[in-house]
Amino acid sequence: MNSSDILAFIVQVIGSLALFLFGMKYMSEALQRFAGRGLRHTLASFTSNRFKAIVTGTFVTTAIQSSSATTVMVVSFVNAGILSLKNAIGVIMGSNIGTTVTAWIITLFGIKVDISSFSIPIIGIGFICMMFKGKKSLHVGEFLIGFGLLFLGLAFLKNTISDLDLVNNEAFINFISRFTADGMVNFGNILMFLLIGTLLTVVLQSSSAMMALTIVLCSEGVIPFEIAVALVLGENIGTTITANIAAAVGNMSAKRAARSHLIFNVIGVFWVLCLFRIFIKCIDALTINIEGLSPYTDVLAIPVALSLFHTIFNVMNTIILVWFIPLIEKMTLYLVKKPKIDEDEVFKLEYIDAGFVNVGEISIELAKKEIQVFAKRMTKMANFIPELLNMKPDSKDYQPLLSRIQHYEDIADKMEIEIANYLTKATSDGVSPETSARITGLLRIVDNLESIGDQNYQLAKLIDSKNEDNIIFSPDMVNNLSKMFDLTNRALQIMIANLEAPYKTVEINDALQAETAINSFRDKLRSKHLDDINNKVYSYNDGIFYSGYYSILEKLGDHIINVTEAMVNAKYTKDPSLV
Repeated sequence: MNSSDILAFIVQVIGSLALFLFGMKYMSEALQRFAGRGLRHTLASFTSNRFKAIVTGTFVTTAIQSSSATTVMVVSFVNAGILSLKNAIGVIMGSNIGTTVTAWIITLFGIKVDISSFSIPIIGIGFICMMFKGKKSLHVGEFLIGFGLLFLGLAFLKNTISDLDLVNNEAFINFISRFTADGMVNFGNILMFLLIGTLLTVVLQSSSAMMALTIVLCSEGVIPFEIAVALVLGENIGTTITANIAAAVGNMSAKRAARSHLIFNVIGVFWVLCLFRIFIKCIDALTINIEGLSPYTDVLAIPVALSLFHTIFNVMNTIILVWFIPLIEKMTLYLVKKPKIDEDEVFKLEYIDAGFVNVGEISIELAKKEIQVFAKRMTKMANFIPELLNMKPDSKDYQPLLSRIQHYEDIADKMEIEIANYLTKATSDGVSPETSARITGLLRIVDNLESIGDQNYQLAKLIDSKNEDNIIFSPDMVNNLSKMFDLTNRALQIMIANLEAPYKTVEINDALQAETAINSFRDKLRSKHLDDINNKVYSYNDGIFYSGYYSILEKLGDHIINVTEAMVNAKYTKDPSLV
């Protein structure tokens, strides 16, 4: 086998796995869009204790065929306070059971029954379904196309490995025989292949792809049963490392959820290694009862035996460790401690920048939560303004506070860009027209929140310029500006409350009243300001800074009401479940 043959083989394997993964992703996202809000409702409502959480995690992952998507939802609900970390660990345990269905799909439909010959017709039927009007037929069509592509990729993978004829290759047989003795693999080699399985899963960034590759290698007789089991154990650790790498750029809740997954799977792999020979013998006996063949002597039995091992291992691991969830939670909290710094001072998205996959309609819920964080940061920034106004410019806290305000303005700019990019990408992923309209509303909200940050920063710069010119406001002027700020602060609190409520319940009356109060008081101050200038109560130069302050606060009020208006518009989308 020359270098060009090796390169062609590698390219074929990579292409086959890519097609398999694309089909899996396309099928999973179609199922999520089809299920829509029901998935979110299921996760939020049926996780009141650890046992319900496990069943829910199993059901959701089985339904959508994506443990990564389940993890995204789990993390978002933990962040939102809907789901406790303890129950989130239960959902993750359940997702481990749900993901074993993938192995059975590959074994039963890809190995036992070669469905790849039906892949092209299935893709054709899916395409026809997509041409019909209606969201359901569209999602069914997307699912069928993803299903067909998945098995088409699996068929290409099988054919590529089969063409090598490694079973009859003397050099390869001699290589594999180094790791086996009388059909058994020594414990040191088991650990080595466990590590290989872990690394390959991290490289492939998919436990499903690693499982498919392992089953195909077994079915072609390339690797013996015990090596395949070691690779599967490595895949269980590798998939958690992938999640932890993704969570490294996420927030504290994302890190804790990922770390609990790692702890759970590592403990499971540890006890299976301790009982490895006994456990494998039990799987062998069970496979003989079902198939009439032993995975040690017949390669045709290995895919079923491997699927049995994967399922029994994850189910038993969950049954054992479900009683230790409080202990796993304590270990997780110990490993991921709450930072002592103020998280608002660091630019880091709380929900949508955890490195996880985009999950269609569900992504909008994460964006909503991120927008709530954005709004709270801008409100906190606004509260610095009256503090700066009343602070002496020679105070040791003056310049640090001014710098903090500028830092928050920088954060606002970055948050607007990141959330807008995220929402724009969600729009391009084939969402429904109703969700697309809602995304437009969310983009409008993000734009106005950034403008709120801009107005706050303009106020800070105006105060600093006033202090540089040694202008001192009279007690009456300070009192009027304080009242104006109280009115805008009231509007901000109403805006926060509206953002935290379901959009379909938001009414605009309170927000309009707050906006009217701001405008009325601004008009009152402007009228009095003109009189005071004429009566020389204060100088024209002083008046420029004074009027500039309340004018900017009035503009701030405009952006605040725009946020609620964007939410209220969402009430009139055709699908009420989206708001």
